[in-house]
Amino acid sequence: MCSTKRVWNIVKMYFPVLGWLPIYQIKQWLPGDIVAGITTGMVCALQGLAYSLLVNVAPVYGLYAAFFPILTYFILGTSRHLSVGPFPVTCLMVGAVVLTLAPDSNFMQPGNTTGVNGTTVMVLNAAARDTQRLAIAMSMTVLIGVFQVAMGVVQLGFLVRYLSDPLVGGFTTAAALQVVVSQLKIIFNVPVGNYNGILSLFYTIGDVFKNIKQTNLVDLVAAVLTIIVVMVVKEINAKFQKTLPVPIPIEVFVTIIDAGVSYALNLSGHYGAGVVNTIPRGFIPPQPPDVSLFSSIAGSSFSTGVVSYAIAISVAKVYAAKHELTVDGNQELLAFGISNIFCGAFSGFVATTALSRTAIQESTGGKTQVAGLISALMVFIVIMALGPLLQPLQKSVLGGIVVANLKGMFMQVLDIPILWRKNKTDCFIWVFTCISCIVLGLDIGLLTGLVFELATVVIRTQFPSCASLGNAPSTDIYKNMKDYKAITEIPGIKVFKCTAPIYFANIEYLKDQIKHKVGFDAVRVFKKRNKALKKIHRLIKKGKLKFTEVHNHTAHWISHLYIYKYLLSIQIYWTSVLPVNVNVPKVNIHSLVMDFSAVSFLDVMAAKSLKLILKEFLRIGVSVYIAGCDGMACLIAHVVTICVEWQTSFLFFLFPLSSFESHVLLYCKSSSLT
Repeated sequence: MCSTKRVWNIVKMYFPVLGWLPIYQIKQWLPGDIVAGITTGMVCALQGLAYSLLVNVAPVYGLYAAFFPILTYFILGTSRHLSVGPFPVTCLMVGAVVLTLAPDSNFMQPGNTTGVNGTTVMVLNAAARDTQRLAIAMSMTVLIGVFQVAMGVVQLGFLVRYLSDPLVGGFTTAAALQVVVSQLKIIFNVPVGNYNGILSLFYTIGDVFKNIKQTNLVDLVAAVLTIIVVMVVKEINAKFQKTLPVPIPIEVFVTIIDAGVSYALNLSGHYGAGVVNTIPRGFIPPQPPDVSLFSSIAGSSFSTGVVSYAIAISVAKVYAAKHELTVDGNQELLAFGISNIFCGAFSGFVATTALSRTAIQESTGGKTQVAGLISALMVFIVIMALGPLLQPLQKSVLGGIVVANLKGMFMQVLDIPILWRKNKTDCFIWVFTCISCIVLGLDIGLLTGLVFELATVVIRTQFPSCASLGNAPSTDIYKNMKDYKAITEIPGIKVFKCTAPIYFANIEYLKDQIKHKVGFDAVRVFKKRNKALKKIHRLIKKGKLKFTEVHNHTAHWISHLYIYKYLLSIQIYWTSVLPVNVNVPKVNIHSLVMDFSAVSFLDVMAAKSLKLILKEFLRIGVSVYIAGCDGMACLIAHVVTICVEWQTSFLFFLFPLSSFESHVLLYCKSSSLT
């Protein structure tokens, strides 16, 4: 039923600002939002300039990337604390595509001079190159937004769940290393070729060392000092977070000081330092995205869009949990998708969030996206008025700011020993993804890591952990025999546990594990016993063997076996010496308990195979118990069918395992076969 209230709820769902803005508490929230917005805005503007170097476009477009996405996210976003803007990993992924499609070699043209051999000297058409690179970056940003909107419309926000923490940790650490290497040419101010893809990182490092003698010492010293100062002050901010009223915006101070020193000493003219030199006042008229590029950048755009969303939603959930708020994953896809389309249309590049900026916005008192709007205002002021003042700024200082902000990503290396102790498979995922991204490049490396991660899931379910459980004395607790010393097996009972779903891929492995844990092959035992019975039957018919009835309640017995169309109903004590020369394997248990508390599902093939397994044990006189099968009605129905088909005894269903001695839920027992 359509009503005004229902329509309003739908509108608020797609425009979350209508939900929180009318209840905005001006006195309580506005002061904190103003302080947070001003502080974050200054950092965001400087990081936008720095991260433009990763995208290989002019620094002014980094300011656009720090401004336009905030406007749309303010209206569409569900997180109240995210600081929206460029992030080094996604910027590097876009920059890799830019370098691939627009390398310097494509823009070399004949110059006005000739070489020593009379050949024309080729010169770089930097204007044409920069125009093409901007077109690629903005077109890719628009396509990323289109993919994100499409994913949000069809409710595909769950896809990010396949990017586990170890996978993301390995990927971002490798990306941080790629970012550092990409900044070496700026920090050292040496010529480096444009490389992308497999082994590109090593080719770049090779070029840096090859041209190391051409290093501009002024740029190198400025970059090293920037890295040291920024990292030290960030440590101070972290250590005295509770006592400082606001974090020290060290990037802003470093930038202002360097721009002033560079202008006063004319570092560019006197010492050849590389400076920004391309920040006009006001906005540059935007150009439309080049739709013809979409086919060549589709794959990279999709992977970059997924990564940017994964980073944003991860950070958003952290702060939502901290402040007892909620974020809508699919609405976040729509918000970032539209923000990227809007940003790309105005010559910006891909936007997501960064933990460092978001931490500043939250820690300085930011309560809502009003802080984000104020930070956008700060970036707007830089674009409209302060931009030209930053033209003397050294690019190596921006490179140093980029490197200094990667410390948190590199610290993820410390997760490796922790993962090794907790879960070796997760450790392998982390290391494999990191190495793949370093060697193969970020996009192919991420895909390779994802395939490896999914393969580990398949392998872990195909070869699940199976254990024999023992009982802790005087308790109803059952634990793995290998993990605990003070537990013992109940005499005559084997408790077997499988810790994974049972399906077509692992049922054969499960059979082998059962044989290994119980210590015998039920099929072989049955065949050997059958062979012994045939020989005993022949000896009885020939009169060479007589037997007496033995009343022993502990004897293992077989009943109702058809041999040569004769029904032989006898009891044999299989642990005693047999009158025939047949080596019958010893069966030292009378009951098998299968703990299925960790089995989440069972397919048709596994159910059929499980029937056969149970039949094999039943016909050698071993009672079979299934414990912990709550919610597995399908499994119970299948095994009940065994009771009906075989009309045999020895089958119990038990739940839970800890009380199998006293809580029998179902007992199938029948008369003899007819």
